[in-house]
Amino acid sequence: MWALLSTSLSCLLDAIPEPTLFTTSGSPLAKKDSPISIFSSKMEAQSPRMVPVVEEAHHQDLNKRILIALIVASTLLVGIVLFLSCCWICRLRKSRACSAKSKSNDVPMLDKLNSLRMAEKNGSVAAMEYHLLQAATNNFQEDNFLGEGGRGCLYKACFSEKLLAAVKRFEGEEQDIEREFENELNWLMKIHHQNIISLLGYCIHGETRFLVYEMMQNWSLESQLHGPTHGSALTWNLRMKIAVDVARGLEYLHEHCNPPVVHRDLKSSNVLLDSDFSAKLSDFGLAVTSGIQNKYIKLSGTLGYVAPEYLLDGKLSDKSDVYAFGVLLLELLIGRKPVEKISPDHCHASTC
Repeated sequence: MWALLSTSLSCLLDAIPEPTLFTTSGSPLAKKDSPISIFSSKMEAQSPRMVPVVEEAHHQDLNKRILIALIVASTLLVGIVLFLSCCWICRLRKSRACSAKSKSNDVPMLDKLNSLRMAEKNGSVAAMEYHLLQAATNNFQEDNFLGEGGRGCLYKACFSEKLLAAVKRFEGEEQDIEREFENELNWLMKIHHQNIISLLGYCIHGETRFLVYEMMQNWSLESQLHGPTHGSALTWNLRMKIAVDVARGLEYLHEHCNPPVVHRDLKSSNVLLDSDFSAKLSDFGLAVTSGIQNKYIKLSGTLGYVAPEYLLDGKLSDKSDVYAFGVLLLELLIGRKPVEKISPDHCHASTC
């Protein structure tokens, strides 16, 4: 811009004729022997006021040209400034629109989970849209697969860089899905304890049901004991900590819930561990109200953890969970599964 202004001024100045052409006869630049000088002196003698008038007209013309150049340069400068300002404003509006659009895609998801957490504290759980779960789990790809339970699969859901969750998809016969889904949803809406898994939300999409839990970074006790590490990460202090956490969760269910609750499917795969290896009970699809020891209900549970009186007579009480807890303690101590397949040679050798 300044280069353009200086160029305009220089062009105008170059076009101005040299002022020395209009000097008087006493100028040292004039040649004494030149005919033009003699003629000029004669003309000057005849009309002494002619040269000042010409010089005054020339200065007025020069001032006009400089003024016009300044006006043109100022106009160009203002135009360039206005143009750059418009470009900057348009770019700023475009960037704000793009950021607002990107935030509009993320904020509903985060607001939804925040509202779910607030609802969970208030004893209620809100519904989630299926497309949010689909986006968070990358359309339930195998990369986000965490494990498989009795009624479905568990997937990792990434709603943001700092917000992770676990999504359980219920699969199987429609009646069983509906019953266990509603049962677990109802219980987790009522039960709130530091050693009970927290429910963030749920989703119903066609015939498929989803539950969204808090993320447990160290997965399940079963994966720690019988996975690739074979319990190497579990020190004795951590094993005692896990046992105490499970006992506290059962104590809350049996003695502090109204009415008392029997979990009915306590096992190592339903004991989840967070980043600090704090244990939380999960999978309440088979949980029932306690105090029904004189009633007969459908046999459910996992072989090896089921109490004998429930297995043989179908009588269920809170003692059934206590029996499963004892099996879980042995599993923690010796690192063996409650039921294992043994080869015939090994079985014969152990019998001998």
